[in-house]
Amino acid sequence: MVSKLPNIGTTIFTVMSNLAKEHNAINLSQGFPDYPISPVLVDLVTKAMQDGYNQYAPMIGVPELRIALAEKMNKLYQSSIHPDTEITITPGGTYAIYAAFTTILQAGDEVIVLEPAYDSYIPTIETNGAKAICIPLRYPDYSVDWELVKASITAKTKAIIINTPHNPTGYVWTHDDMLKLDEVTKDTSMYIISDEVYEHITLDGRTHESVLKYPSLFARSIVIYSFGKVFHTTGWKMGYCVAPAELMNEFRKIHQFLSFTCNTPMQVALAQFLTDENEYLLLPSFFEQKRNLLLELLRDLPFTIHQKAQGSYFQLASYEKINDMPDKEFAIWLTKEYGVATIPVSAFNHNGKDDKLIRFCFAKKDETLELACQRLSKLQQR
Repeated sequence: MVSKLPNIGTTIFTVMSNLAKEHNAINLSQGFPDYPISPVLVDLVTKAMQDGYNQYAPMIGVPELRIALAEKMNKLYQSSIHPDTEITITPGGTYAIYAAFTTILQAGDEVIVLEPAYDSYIPTIETNGAKAICIPLRYPDYSVDWELVKASITAKTKAIIINTPHNPTGYVWTHDDMLKLDEVTKDTSMYIISDEVYEHITLDGRTHESVLKYPSLFARSIVIYSFGKVFHTTGWKMGYCVAPAELMNEFRKIHQFLSFTCNTPMQVALAQFLTDENEYLLLPSFFEQKRNLLLELLRDLPFTIHQKAQGSYFQLASYEKINDMPDKEFAIWLTKEYGVATIPVSAFNHNGKDDKLIRFCFAKKDETLELACQRLSKLQQR
């Protein structure tokens, strides 16, 4: 057969997690927590199952959950999202990204991708017969070069995908970024795919600039969210998508033939869990403490921190003081020799651009971070 993705192998996340298991390493690579989820949420899911919510949910999602989300978005972003026509519950954020691209793309289209980028973007674009136009973010802060974005727009440009807070760099878009996005796209027919799965993980007092705050942007956007990232339940694969009614109608045409619906008891539980807004409003302080702990632990190690993570739960670190290995080799070496698994940042660049950086996940127990850095304390500066 002819492969649709001839140059794609196993993702770096799977490679590094498998390597961590093989060498009994501490896994700071893949972005999942190792601490328990809220016992309240566990009880709510258990009750939903016991109460009989175990069959198919409506294709677009449980009504109570969509209503709760609409209320949350109105409160946070002053947006008037209709729960029946503009929200669809999905089996995870990555699924929603795939369905969103499949909704809008035709063969020959182009999509602007800002790199480094989450590794599902380009394969999804190419699976749909389109072409990714990759634009590098500015090293070392990974801000957007808006002039370069503008210069890359052609008659074939169907969309741009944005991600804030950003994985892997931790950059958080500003109000000015959103205005620039509006400026460069407003006189085009481009769609915006806005990956906002880390929406509640903004640090040091920063505010999440959702596309939902900007009516002119939202009018041409599909916005992606994840319950897994914000409620520490990555294994549930639960997310949702928000878009204007006409665009959402097309999204649902794709969704109904991919998964049709997703986990019913978890939807019922999440609807009730969202009634306590502290479950998401307190996340910035929770993750800021973890980032600060990791930075404190790394301070006496031979890594260089060019910029503290502004959001998400990832911190980049340069190993330029240790050796000159390519970053993937360094990450593998670190896993095998020091028992700590990380992600090489070149994996987020289509051309393997290597800035000698690795990504640490700090969504871990404090003792996990402490033990990992204790192992890394044996590293020598060259």
